[in-house]
Amino acid sequence: MAALTSLTSHSTSSSSLYSNFQTSQFTIAFVPDSSCFSTVRSGKTSRLRFTSLNRRGLSIRSAATKPAKSPAEEDWKTKRELLLEKRVRSVDAKEAHRLQKENNFVILDVRPEAEFKEAHPAGAINIQIYRLIKEWTAWDIARRAAFAFFGIFAGTEENPEFMQSVESKFDKDAKIIVACSAGGTMKPTQNLPEGQQSRSLIAAYLLVLNGYKNVYHLEGGLYTWFKEELPAESEE
Repeated sequence: MAALTSLTSHSTSSSSLYSNFQTSQFTIAFVPDSSCFSTVRSGKTSRLRFTSLNRRGLSIRSAATKPAKSPAEEDWKTKRELLLEKRVRSVDAKEAHRLQKENNFVILDVRPEAEFKEAHPAGAINIQIYRLIKEWTAWDIARRAAFAFFGIFAGTEENPEFMQSVESKFDKDAKIIVACSAGGTMKPTQNLPEGQQSRSLIAAYLLVLNGYKNVYHLEGGLYTWFKEELPAESEE
C-alpha cells in the first residue's frame, strides 16, 4: 500500500548497536564500531523520492509494502542469546594468535576491504559484512542523499553476499575467529548489561545461524591485535 512516511529519530537501549532513524521502508543506523552510518534494507521498493530535507528530519514519499527484517537487523538481545546458546567463545588477541598458529583457526576479518588492505592479521581472510553503497538506482541515490544530509559521503549497506562469500571459502566445520575493529562484547557490565554489539558479533551470529560449529569472536577487536604488535601485513 502506498504511504507517506517521514524519517524520524527514536531511542534505543544502551546495549543496542544502532542509533536509528527509521521509516517502514529503511533504517539509517550509526554503527559505533565502524564510525559511520549504515543503511539496512530488505524487500522491494517500487518508488522512492524525497519530498523535503531540513533540520527537523527527512521526509520521504514511498509506495512500498513494509519489508521484512534481515537476520543482521535482528535485536541484539536475540543475537546474544543465540551466540551464548551456541557457546561462541570470545578470545583476546594473544589467544587468537595462538589458536591461529597451533590449532588451524582462520581469522575472518569482516571490516571494509579498504581497511583490510591497510593492515590485517597475517593470514586473515576478508569478507566485509558492510560495504559501500554500490548501485545508482533511485533508492540508492536517495540513501546517498540521506547520508549526505548527516555529512557522510561514504554511506554503507549490509553486504547481501556476505554468507555466500563465507560459504565459498569455509566449510561448516571450519575453525573461525571473527574480527572487526573494536570487537564488541557479550559480557555484561554495569553500563551495558547485555554487552555491546559489533560487526564481528553480527557476523558470528550469521555464521552460527547458518550452521557453522566452531565460531570464536575476537574480544577487543583488531585494535588490540595491532596494539599487541602481533603479526600483521598490508596490501598496496
